[in-house]
Amino acid sequence: MSTTLKEGDKAPAFSGKDQDGKKVSLSDYKGKKVILYFYPKDNTPGCTAQACNLRDNYALLKKKGFEIIGVSIDNEKSHKNFEEKFDLPFRLVVDEDKKIVNAYSVFGEKKFMGRTFMGTIRTTFVINEKGIIEKIIAKPDTKNHAQQVLEALGG
Repeated sequence: MSTTLKEGDKAPAFSGKDQDGKKVSLSDYKGKKVILYFYPKDNTPGCTAQACNLRDNYALLKKKGFEIIGVSIDNEKSHKNFEEKFDLPFRLVVDEDKKIVNAYSVFGEKKFMGRTFMGTIRTTFVINEKGIIEKIIAKPDTKNHAQQVLEALGG
């Protein structure tokens, strides 16, 4: 399964709480470019590699005008632990009720080690200053995700 959203679509509005319990909405980032990345679970190998790659390239991405927001269905305590353990400089949005993953069509059937289950499908949306989805990266390279985003945008 992949998202039903397409490049050129308006990014669905959302709001939730981050790892510090502070309200965060997509509308807070109006006029800014946003890397909105959905990941399955805090503190797992692929998700940690992806978050740390974005962390390691944070200054470069900020210099290019990007804000980064991570979203998973983990709770606030899990997000806070993940942020502190890996010194993540960006917001992690709590989506326990699955409203955001469903709005972006990134929650669905997955297969792993011979079993099928429902979960968050790792996907990244690059949203421009006008709130339009500029790029969708359906299969993020967890170890080189920042470079993958920049290459997808032509540099």
